[in-house]
Amino acid sequence: MSLSENGLTSAEVAARVADGRINTVPDAPVRTIPQIVSANVFTTVNWIMLVLFALILVAGEPKDGLFVGVVVSNAVIGVWQELRAKKELERLALLSAPKARVLRDGAVVEVGVSQVVQDDVLDMSPGDQIVVDGQVLTGMGLEVDESLLTGESDAISKASGDTVMSGSFVSSGSGRFRATHIGAESFAAKLGEEAKEFKLVNSELRSGIDLVLKVLTFIIPPASILLFFSLNRVEDSWQEALRGTVAAAAAMVPDGLVLLTSLAFLAGIVALARREALAKELATVELLARVDVLCLDKTGTITTGEISLGSVEPLGRFDDNYVANALRAMGGADPKPNPTLQAIIDTYPGSGWPATHVEPFSSARKWAAAEFGEHGLFYFGAPDILFRDGDVDTDARAAAMVHAEAGKRVLLLSRADGTFPGDDLPASREPVALILLEDTVRPDAEEILRFFRDQGVTLKVISGDNAATVGAVATRAGVPNADQVIDARTISDAGSALRDALSTKAVFGRVTPHQKQAMVTELQSQGHTVAMTGDGVNDVLALKNADMGIAMGAGSEASRSVAQLVLLDNKFATLPQVLAEGRKVINNIERVANLFVVKATYAVILTAVIGLLGVSFPFLPRHLTLIGTFSIGLPGLLLALAPNQNLVRPGFIKRVMLFSFPAGTIAAVATLIVYEMARRDATTTLQESRTIATLTLLGLGLVVLAITSRPLRLWKVALVAAMAGLYVLVMTVEFTRNYFELVNPPSWLWGPAAAAVGIGGLLIVAIPYIIPSLKMGARVE
Repeated sequence: MSLSENGLTSAEVAARVADGRINTVPDAPVRTIPQIVSANVFTTVNWIMLVLFALILVAGEPKDGLFVGVVVSNAVIGVWQELRAKKELERLALLSAPKARVLRDGAVVEVGVSQVVQDDVLDMSPGDQIVVDGQVLTGMGLEVDESLLTGESDAISKASGDTVMSGSFVSSGSGRFRATHIGAESFAAKLGEEAKEFKLVNSELRSGIDLVLKVLTFIIPPASILLFFSLNRVEDSWQEALRGTVAAAAAMVPDGLVLLTSLAFLAGIVALARREALAKELATVELLARVDVLCLDKTGTITTGEISLGSVEPLGRFDDNYVANALRAMGGADPKPNPTLQAIIDTYPGSGWPATHVEPFSSARKWAAAEFGEHGLFYFGAPDILFRDGDVDTDARAAAMVHAEAGKRVLLLSRADGTFPGDDLPASREPVALILLEDTVRPDAEEILRFFRDQGVTLKVISGDNAATVGAVATRAGVPNADQVIDARTISDAGSALRDALSTKAVFGRVTPHQKQAMVTELQSQGHTVAMTGDGVNDVLALKNADMGIAMGAGSEASRSVAQLVLLDNKFATLPQVLAEGRKVINNIERVANLFVVKATYAVILTAVIGLLGVSFPFLPRHLTLIGTFSIGLPGLLLALAPNQNLVRPGFIKRVMLFSFPAGTIAAVATLIVYEMARRDATTTLQESRTIATLTLLGLGLVVLAITSRPLRLWKVALVAAMAGLYVLVMTVEFTRNYFELVNPPSWLWGPAAAAVGIGGLLIVAIPYIIPSLKMGARVE
């Protein structure tokens, strides 16, 4: 018996496993535990803080090294949260992992991709990923799409003896191939090891925060050096000068910003995982919140994907019995029927006439064909493709259109004499019957689509089905402007025609896979952020090109492999939850970033002014640790994970800078005025001057906290009050007061401090009203 008929035996498989001839699959693109620990411990921020801590130890004041606690908390919390997310993602990834069907001991069995061995015979069906390189043994209308590997857009026909490459997928037909190159020897493995690295998708949040860190990393060293030399001239010892320098440098570092950003991302990922939504990368949770155009495939997205046979209408001279025999033969001829053909088989079981040639359905051609010897050649597919221009049966055409406009899927069975002529339809074809299939619109589709419409997201339905059918289903689902329907065959794949169609039409029918890709690309070129939902092979190219590809868990392996988000439970209703998590991440990180950049701003200004004045620095490191903990660290942790449904606006980093620079400047100037008033008074000690400066800066920091927490809720007001109360507690308890080297300032300084906080606070409150772009957008919190 040949290899293609029986596959490997169990003994042959065992021998190959023992020899190591197995398909060792690279780890999924998530970090290993050592990588997670390393990434959270050895960060740029942590290194800076550790260097500053070492300098404090050199200065002989370990009590001023409290800020090193940030390093510990960054590492511990970051590692714990990422391990928690890793566990959830691995659980879902296991459910979503591709499988391989192999022929062993004469039977087809399903195994994990890593269990494929050298010389295994693998079975292929439409939508399957090809997981190893191989040589085709048998094929029936087999076409493979290699566009994800080579960039070539056309599906390639494969016959016996041809090579198939891992990383491609079956677009139509079926067959079997022998595994020739596996594991690291496969084409996909050699093509790009970089594709296996842990990477984040493009994220405006990450990019903005990275920019802030780069700027501060550039500023901190020279500013600190200049301050040290300035303080060294006025302080009693170089150790005191070093303490002041470290205080300034530590304040300039946005020590918790990266941690809180990662926490927000990971919390969103875990929340989605609990809803059976697998996000492939951390920033996936951010993407949908930024999407302004959502492209929807009809089948499996707006509809449930379940297809049933409604009715059959014989045409012309053909009767019910003849049509039943023809449909039974078409169903029995294809060993790998798609869902549409399976609906026919369910109604007309059996093998029927013997087939001499079979051409499986192709989404590019829109038809399937089979040749049955003396019975003739039969075509099964889209009526508008299979009807001839000269067909006299105009009643059949009209009936097909009426059914399509009613939202039913209409297929035509037609017959021709002769042998199969290839991709070109024979000139003489005779309509045999109209086949009416029924799609079920998801019960929650209308509600979900209305939600996206209300959020300002433009909806585009792009489907390979008849335009009238797609329009009718879109109308039933509540897609806005669903009456604006166009047949995609009437527009070119690029240029002004496609651009104009996308700007004026909402529903597109008869869209080829490459047109879907072209539509996504054109929308992106217009500045839109595009999401694409789909579950079939014909959606893969568009899913790959979209800013966010969303696949259904029940969809093809190919669609799941390229999508950033996989809805494993196939619930379309999960998407609003994804949007909500994205909004929470984006808006909360903007709030937290405001807090940290305000701190960095006033630290830079204090460093510059004190360096120019040549006076003692107004804070010890422990003072700024206290201010940062109560006005930024603790409240920032709560704000980063708080509910937040505000609409997302572009320009994150611009808004942060427009608020933080003036707010930080106001805080620095107000604090310096109070400090200078105290320092210049002969009866006031340096410790008293530093205490009143600490009180003033903390008060202004709490004002910033309140502003960035808007809209204020009772719990947010309580949060600000609690942070103020903690400072009062520090001042009240003798141990903590002494530890932080704070004293009760002279009574005459309370007035200037209160005025500085009051006037400075009012100026900070006015910033969003003075700068129009800072006015908060629409809120649904």
